[in-house]
Parts: sequence; structure tokens; C-alpha cells
Amino acid sequence: MTVRIEKLPPERERTLLAAYSGAVASTRWRNLAVVVAIAALYLLAGWMAEVRPLTFLDNIQNFTAYIAQILPPLTLDNLPADVAAWYWGLPKWLALLAETLLMAYLGTLFGGIAAFGLCFLASANLVRSQALRFCARRFLEVCRTVPEVVFALIFVIAFGLGPMVGVLALAIHTAGALGKLFSEVVENIDMKPVEGLAGTGAGFVETVRFAVVPQVLSNFASYALLRFEINVRGAGVMGFVGAGGIGQEFLVAIRNFYYSDVSAILLLVILTVVAIDLATERLRHHLLGREAHA
Repeated sequence: MTVRIEKLPPERERTLLAAYSGAVASTRWRNLAVVVAIAALYLLAGWMAEVRPLTFLDNIQNFTAYIAQILPPLTLDNLPADVAAWYWGLPKWLALLAETLLMAYLGTLFGGIAAFGLCFLASANLVRSQALRFCARRFLEVCRTVPEVVFALIFVIAFGLGPMVGVLALAIHTAGALGKLFSEVVENIDMKPVEGLAGTGAGFVETVRFAVVPQVLSNFASYALLRFEINVRGAGVMGFVGAGGIGQEFLVAIRNFYYSDVSAILLLVILTVVAIDLATERLRHHLLGREAHA
């Protein structure tokens, strides 16, 4: 079967081509205007933030010189002894690193529990009361807006130095961040099971337990694992304000110019974070993949 394509009349063809050319030109000008606006905002933000590229280039050698200073003197002929001297404080550092991991774990656990309870109250498809949703959402915003370090400084004044301060600071910030993510997951669920249970007279708790949680549990676990990765890094910084962990020892090494200790602790933290990232990434993919095949 042969399909015959009729040619447009010349006037109609010219009209369509002119309209197409105008649309293409308009799109190009609009894209150019967006690029110019972004560049102008970029320059304005850099000027207001006092970003000085020339100053950066003039002083970059200070950074590279510091990196060269913290590198240990390792030689192939005496490598085992050099590494042993470099990591002379390994038992102590591992204990502090374990403390940091426990801070991150407890902060994620407590914050995740709080986020789990509050996310349903902040979801528009489950809670019809605007006042209740408003209060829940504003509370989560306060929790995640204030940095963990600020919370830690407040708690140090209130409770003194120690890992408990870091756990509390991480838990509050985690509750706000995960609560926001969890509520967005809840708002994208299939509402048919919810409507079915509500039609049988089930209460709010029963509806959430049997109609909502099975749909969102794997995503909740994935976000919680991702937050644990973030909290491991955050727990390392908590030591800078007296919240314990490896960060406190790292700050001591920096302040006392123990250059080899700085690089040893930094490398230890980096390797730990990389290992946790790889492990939790595989676990997250496994959970999401299992949900996709369910």
C-alpha cells in the first residue's frame, strides 16, 4: 500500500516555516536570557560573599604546603616501621572512631523514630486538619534548619561535654530531615488501600499500620541508611565543640601541629566513611530493588 503525501501550498508552507523559525528564535533568546541572568546572579553572589579568585590563586600555595607537611615520611625500605610510627595511636583512635559511629547510629535511630511518628501528621493525604499539619511541618522545619553544631553548642552548655551531646544534636536534626523526606513518600502512596480501610471503620493508627506502612517501609529504610551516612560525617564534626568522638582528637592534632597525626586520623575517617557508604549503598539498592519486584 502506497501512502501519498501531498505537498502543502507554497503560501501555507512559508507561513509554517516562518512560525517555526520564530519559535526557534524565541526559544534561543529565552535560553540566552536565562544564561545571562544566572551568570549575573553568580557574579553578584560572589561579590556579596567576598569571593576573590585572585586572592585564592595567590594563597593556594599555603594549602598545598600544609598538605605536604601532614604527609608522613614513608620509605619503601622501612615501610612497615614507618606506617607503625604513623599510626602509633591506632588503638586509641579506633576507640574514638567507634564512639563516633555509635553517636551517628543512636542519633539516626532516635531521629528516625521521631520522624516516623511525625511524618504521617505532616502528610496532606492522611491528615485533614490544616492546623495539625501546619504545626507538624513547622516543627520539622525548625529541627532541620538549625545546624547540628549549633544544637551541640547549646547542649554542651546545658549538659556538659560528652557523646550524649552529639547524639541529641544529631537526633534532632535527623528528625527534621527524615520527617520531611518521609512525609513526601507518604504523600505519593496509592490511596486505594487507605480508602478501603477507612470505609470499614478503621481508625487513623490502624489505617497507617496496614495501608500506609507496607507501601513506604522500604523507602523509609533507604532514606534512613542515607541519613546514617550523613550522620557519620556529622558526628566527626561534633568533636570540634566537645561532643566526643574522633573529631575531638582530630581538633587537638590540628591545634598542636601534630602533622602526621592529622593525616593519619583524616585517612582513617575517610576510609571508614567510604566503607559505610559502599555498604549502605548496596543495602539501599537491595531494598529498593526488592520493592520494585514485589
